[in-house]
Amino acid sequence: MALTDETPRMATSKTDQNPESNAADLTLALDDNRTASMVFGHYDQNLARIERRLNVVLTANGNHVVIKGAAEPAGHARRVLQILCERARSGRFATLGDVDGAIQECALQGNLFPKEAPTPRSTFEQVSTRKKGAVRARTAAQDLYIREMKRFELVFAAGPAGTGKTWLAVGHAVSLLEQGVVERLILSRPAVEAGERLGFLPGDMREKVDPYLRPIYDALQDFMDPRMVERGMQTGMIEVAPLAFMRGRTLSNACVLLDEAQNATSMQMKMFLTRLGEGSRMIVTGDPTQTDLPPGQKSGLSEALSLLAGLEGVGQVTFHEEDVVRHDLVRRIVGAYEAAARVARELPPPRSNRDKDWSP
Repeated sequence: MALTDETPRMATSKTDQNPESNAADLTLALDDNRTASMVFGHYDQNLARIERRLNVVLTANGNHVVIKGAAEPAGHARRVLQILCERARSGRFATLGDVDGAIQECALQGNLFPKEAPTPRSTFEQVSTRKKGAVRARTAAQDLYIREMKRFELVFAAGPAGTGKTWLAVGHAVSLLEQGVVERLILSRPAVEAGERLGFLPGDMREKVDPYLRPIYDALQDFMDPRMVERGMQTGMIEVAPLAFMRGRTLSNACVLLDEAQNATSMQMKMFLTRLGEGSRMIVTGDPTQTDLPPGQKSGLSEALSLLAGLEGVGQVTFHEEDVVRHDLVRRIVGAYEAAARVARELPPPRSNRDKDWSP
């Protein structure tokens, strides 16, 4: 069965299907062996991931893949491989994260198994910069996140580590700068020690705050040439500063990003949000479950998410464990912690001795 004219070099055929057992046996032909190697991954690790996630059996032979399993998962696996093949044609090797994203993308589009199934178009939003090119969302939550950043002037993104909150926000900010939508980038984090006492740090102000802001620097250099980053910081086009330095300012014609916002106090969050000036965009990211504030002090991020929910002009995106794209083990770790938190919330509070019903 040949595919549509959009993908003339990739074909798929249905070699066997048993209606009673609802089993399918499909053969997918990729363009050539080079494309196949980019799709399959090192030692066919991408095929192994698809097998585990979709409960199918994939057998690779040159640029052909035989897919065996129930009809619905087999059709899902075929569409995942087609998406990965489309991306491989642009010269990009498929990673395990791309595999997970393609699986979610297919789930979002619907998992049908039609007789004549064309190659699905990728519907997920993307961020484009000069250095990185087009970076497409890998999960439905990331897709919504990019859409919200394009739509609203203030966007909150809350969820566990490894979901791409900061990385995509920096990429979007760089794209706005390159398009001329904003004139400068302002990237900030609360300078809060993560449960440690670091003492006095040597150096000038920039050297003192660099350890806290290093993740933002890393993301920034993913989307911009390091020389452009350094030049932008010298000219003031790019500013990386602790949250405390935002007080008293009006941030106009800028894209302002607050990362690790769960470590901002209620007063700091209010101060930051009221800095928004004419022609500016603001993105606030963080994980409410990983606050480093002193015990008993309320996170400004949690409060803002509650107070501003549904407010006109404000977008909110919540990420979950299934949206983790960093490493499959990170996904399972986050899932274990979330499961433990759910159990803790369901347990009744312990009773004190005074509450016990003593019999005479």
